[in-house]
Amino acid sequence: MNVTQVSLRPTEAAIAANAPALTPELLAASGARYSRNNEGLDTILAKIDPKRLDSSVDSIFKMIDYGHQSIADMAPVAMFMDDMSQWLAYTIWSLSPLAGGQESSTRYIKMGEESMIDPESLGIPADLRGEWSDEMAACMAAYSESLATWTALSEDMPSVMRVPDDLVDDPSDKAQKKVKRLRRNYGFDRARYYLSSAAKTNVMMIMSARAWATLCQHLASHPLPEPRELAAQIREQLTLCAPRLIKHASSKPYTEQGIAQDFERLRRQAAAKTPACLRPDAAASECEPTAHLTIAAPNGVSASDFAEDLRFHENRYAWIGSSLQRTSVSFSWDAVALAELRDLNRHRTGTKFCPYRPVGFYSALDAFPSGDEPALKDAQATLHRLDKIGRRVTARAHDLLAEGDPSYVYWMPLGAQLPFEHTTTADKFIYEAELRTGVGAHYRYAQHLHDALALWYDAYPETREFILEGTAEPE
Repeated sequence: MNVTQVSLRPTEAAIAANAPALTPELLAASGARYSRNNEGLDTILAKIDPKRLDSSVDSIFKMIDYGHQSIADMAPVAMFMDDMSQWLAYTIWSLSPLAGGQESSTRYIKMGEESMIDPESLGIPADLRGEWSDEMAACMAAYSESLATWTALSEDMPSVMRVPDDLVDDPSDKAQKKVKRLRRNYGFDRARYYLSSAAKTNVMMIMSARAWATLCQHLASHPLPEPRELAAQIREQLTLCAPRLIKHASSKPYTEQGIAQDFERLRRQAAAKTPACLRPDAAASECEPTAHLTIAAPNGVSASDFAEDLRFHENRYAWIGSSLQRTSVSFSWDAVALAELRDLNRHRTGTKFCPYRPVGFYSALDAFPSGDEPALKDAQATLHRLDKIGRRVTARAHDLLAEGDPSYVYWMPLGAQLPFEHTTTADKFIYEAELRTGVGAHYRYAQHLHDALALWYDAYPETREFILEGTAEPE
């Protein structure tokens, strides 16, 4: 794992315009002075010695309580974090609702056994490392075989990709490159469920020093070594750009106690019952992803008000009126694959809840076309065989949770299904539904949002014509 803080430099245009350029802490300190005077920016900048920036920060912080966390909100920090696990990447996004950034995508990048993190650094108990390594190798082999099966299907039956025939038949280099890209994405989208949550990924985030300190608090308080290592590296990088603003970037007893309490609650639930879909004799490994929707409109707001709020909603970024902005919405599914959660988790608004308790395993069997052709039957038999591997490993993760081993999270493949709930406002729900059913959306989370929107339409049919629900067509 490697974390690198990247500083921002003024553009050539800013330099030519003689625009101010400040370090993150000096920016925060200058903003903090606004709470003590109304001199204006020019007066504040005039007191800064460009040759002694750190001393200038200290002179301002002598006047102001720099321990106040709102000051750290004004210090932007960008970090590039290489080679963390898929599970840890999901976790830090869930803990960073104010972050912007990107992550290496399983939809576009092929992975192999070289992507796996070693079990010791993950905290896998010594007596389980051999078994864990064997099972993760089985998952990665299943990923490769599944990818080859879905790719061959798309070559034999291009129609399964929903790519227009005229594009498939177009011999031009441009058209064939696009078809090749769509075929690659088609295979990745359906094979990624066998990828291990311990496979490496890279994440870039930009957020305030306060948000980084809050993230460090949680990671440094975690029982597993990988989050603690990430916290240590983030803190080290923060000292380069905001050393005075990271007094809270360390483990806290109350955070440790809260994490332990949440884990014990999950352990009890897992010990009480093995989900039906994870039992060896189950008819299917997938738990039904039933959608749920709870809506709490403000007093005096009617369905006609919602429709009126969407009258000028020309695209998903366009105007949505105040009635929808004031309406609380909670939407959830009983089971969402970790692969899809990595995308749904990125929506920053509101509160998201996802207990890491496996309830099933999704392997894209429902996406397989029907037919009696021998090639189809052979491919389907292959995918059913691979599905048993995914269920077996997911069930092992569940058993280890029941036994109280926190490293169980690294046994989960990305097809492991978890409950997921998001509480936000109606305008943000509509935006997410439009985005995640739109052009280029992954077929599986598009279905999840279609199901949630169907419940919304049941409650407010007047809004259907104004909501820009897509069909997740390839792009």
